[in-house]
Amino acid sequence: MALQPSRRATAAELGLKSEAIDTLLTRVRREVDEGLLPAVQIAIARQGRVGVLENFGACESNSLFCLFSATKGITSAAAWLLFQEGLLNEDERVADIIPAFAANGKDKVTVGQLFAHTAGFPHAPFRPEDWLDPARREYRFAQWKLSFEPGTRFEYHPTSTMWVIAEIIERRTGKRYVDFVRERVTSPLGLGDLIVGLEGEADNARAIDCVHVGNNLTPDEYRSMGLPVPPVTEVTEEAILNFNKPVNRAVGVPGGGGFATAADLALFYQALLHGGLDGTTLWSEQTRASARRIRSGELRDPFHRKLANRGLGIIIAGDDDRGFRGFGKTCSPETFGHNGAGGQLAWVDPATGISIGYLTNGHDRNEIRQGRRGVAIGSLAALVA
Repeated sequence: MALQPSRRATAAELGLKSEAIDTLLTRVRREVDEGLLPAVQIAIARQGRVGVLENFGACESNSLFCLFSATKGITSAAAWLLFQEGLLNEDERVADIIPAFAANGKDKVTVGQLFAHTAGFPHAPFRPEDWLDPARREYRFAQWKLSFEPGTRFEYHPTSTMWVIAEIIERRTGKRYVDFVRERVTSPLGLGDLIVGLEGEADNARAIDCVHVGNNLTPDEYRSMGLPVPPVTEVTEEAILNFNKPVNRAVGVPGGGGFATAADLALFYQALLHGGLDGTTLWSEQTRASARRIRSGELRDPFHRKLANRGLGIIIAGDDDRGFRGFGKTCSPETFGHNGAGGQLAWVDPATGISIGYLTNGHDRNEIRQGRRGVAIGSLAALVA
């Protein structure tokens, strides 16, 4: 779908600085020019409209990219509607909603802990195709075991908690998760290129396949930089490439299977900032303020030892360590969002009103280079206002 003309604006109309934009775009296109990244798409939005939209490499403005964990922001925002409407409470026990979940000591896990990544089961297996069978879902939920006592630690749950949140959405609304997202979030906002549950030949033809680029760093290279070797997680190369398959795209994996254009991703974060778009309000000011309240307290990420700063399914930039949370160095502490594997960027800065959608299909095996790229692009993007 083409971006609606009413949602495009010139940089000047949005108070964006042309020189800062040029600097940003020069940095964005660097790895494409160097042959590292096959395709990159970037959009900058403000005041509910897109002022910067560029494509580099093998993609077009309507190309769809897998969001990976940036999907968590969409799933979480959909669940905010349940909190807002009194259909869900953070203090509820998950087992009271999904009885099978109580097995293996998970009976005390709360709904709020799912969003804060303090639920205690970060390494729980779940195959996307299992979602299509309700009996298999319950079997998986029951099978999962705790790695730590819920609420005592922060450890990123790559997919597990979002499967549970999607199940809760279905049980409390009587709708399929992907239908609820479409009917209550993306369609009312007019975001036809923000899709969870990618179906149909036309949309699949627009989706850009993921590829892996670059080389992995060795353990010695990590140690030479004074960094620990990253732990092995479920986010493997095979798992990434599975999202090139239409059957997996159609599932709408709630923790990582969304697809979007950079423009609609940036506009989605405009909606999270303002409550909606074009006069349509979905989330009240109270709901949005609550979602941005940090739930993880003083808990720290076990890898880089920085504060986790987790809101209701989103990450808050916070202090000077915000670069470790995937934000640029120049954004405000109030900036919030959720990035994705491979370097996808998705956030909004309330101080300037700037939101960004940066998407690529090139998954850099060099995680340090990828992280530095995101911090650099985010830092430059925050300065365009």
